[in-house]
Amino acid sequence: MKQFIVVGLGHFGYSVAETLARKNYDVLAVDSDVEKVQCIVSEVTHAVEADATDEDALKTLGVSNFDVGIVGIGEDIHANVLATLILKELGVKRVVVKANDRLHGKLLAKIGADRVVYPERDMGVRIANNLISSNVLDYIELAPDYSIIEIEANKKMSGKSLLDLKFRSRFGVTVIALKSGEKVNVSPQAEDSIKEGDILVVMGGNDSLDKLKEL
Repeated sequence: MKQFIVVGLGHFGYSVAETLARKNYDVLAVDSDVEKVQCIVSEVTHAVEADATDEDALKTLGVSNFDVGIVGIGEDIHANVLATLILKELGVKRVVVKANDRLHGKLLAKIGADRVVYPERDMGVRIANNLISSNVLDYIELAPDYSIIEIEANKKMSGKSLLDLKFRSRFGVTVIALKSGEKVNVSPQAEDSIKEGDILVVMGGNDSLDKLKEL
């Protein structure tokens, strides 16, 4: 099972650490603020007060044994970048880092971050898309022009199969999962019927998804 080290216990870091721990992963949470460490100590495998910009401190914690490092340090860009560098140099296999903006993200990518995330921007995009279309429940951007959405089946879709609705030929999108109550079908077939209120997980280009939202 993968082991995770989360550096920086602000809202983002705390949420990531807590979620991973709840899924029974081994999580080491690190922050220089003792109060933040005390708040999460009962939620994760280990929680330590340490300076993530101190290479010797991280060596002592044995970070090279961890599969994934998450850098959640936000406001202090210097500490954010330095912690990323140290985790990579100490041999953490995959490092995911929170960035404040695209320029910050480019810098992180250049110094070796395996994945750069933009929590505030991404949440803003998701909320905006949910507000635009009342039947869109969730939105995940895969690339600037490619996304996944969760859309609720309306009366026009009810009683029809995926074949009848012709999502691919009409809209150029692919239904990758179908949720009906507690049942989740992760490989829906063309003949599968849809009921009003079912949730369709759909992947495609943003222009194509916009057309689907109007269905």
